[in-house]
Amino acid sequence: MTIRVLLADDQPMVRTGFRYMLDAEDGIEVVGEAGDGLEAVRLAEELRPDVVLMDIRMPGIDGLEATRRLAGPQVEQPLRVVVVTTFDLDEYVHAALTGGAVGFLLKDAGPALLMEAVRAADRGDALVSPRITVRLLRHFAAAYTPAPLRSEVGLTERESDIVRSVARGATNTEVAEELYVTVSTVKTHLARVQEKLGTRNRVEIAAWAHRNGLAG
Repeated sequence: MTIRVLLADDQPMVRTGFRYMLDAEDGIEVVGEAGDGLEAVRLAEELRPDVVLMDIRMPGIDGLEATRRLAGPQVEQPLRVVVVTTFDLDEYVHAALTGGAVGFLLKDAGPALLMEAVRAADRGDALVSPRITVRLLRHFAAAYTPAPLRSEVGLTERESDIVRSVARGATNTEVAEELYVTVSTVKTHLARVQEKLGTRNRVEIAAWAHRNGLAG
């Protein structure tokens, strides 16, 4: 099925470039463009795209606030938002991911990584630009005191193994290969993990793992 994408960026040339790359890819279609945060929220709620590519610095409301309105913890039917920005400041990364974004990319990441991020978001996976992944994980590790909670949340040994892999940034396919199980089995375990932890996506699972000393 075609992945429907909404572009939100205040620079027309950036939107044009992204549209050119995405529309040239089989199975991906750009269904709308927004030049500011309020328009992004309005169009996203109207069009219900599969993935929203969201810039941070925009007029009206910025991309972080727009992301919270579309994918934040209080949203009943959150959309899948990937933040794509020029700025890799730690506070932006943290705010985007805790605000519900399922990915964070830099604009110079290149077409291949952009397509990978869109497809990962559509699958329910998360992709963070490799350039900032290590720093992000250090941020989580430094910001919280490890206090393992496995017994309290009732994770099984297999679920704990999967959480560790997710915290390292592994995809479902990579987790399946590591643990010698099928991808569908991994998805089933992840669904149970999310229910037990009260998380909604892989980013929140990874953050939980780093907060609670389960990241290895």
